[in-house]
Amino acid sequence: MTREELLSRIAISPNVCFGKPCIRGHRIWVSLILDFLASGMTIEDVLKEYPDLEEADIFACIAYGAEMARERIRADQPED
Repeated sequence: MTREELLSRIAISPNVCFGKPCIRGHRIWVSLILDFLASGMTIEDVLKEYPDLEEADIFACIAYGAEMARERIRADQPED
């Protein structure tokens, strides 16, 4: 699946979940899925908790997080 296909699985609407990025068709925040993964949950663990999701939804959250990380780092910020 391409990056564009993955990102199309993420929706942002001011009328859904306070405008936070969610998995399209669900009210599950991208940040929640990323927090689960960061805490050590596997993709399989997340899918057990949310059986309506697909593996591609999890990868879409990761792809969205990568996009946000690229946009938030400015060239004029000093490196650590």
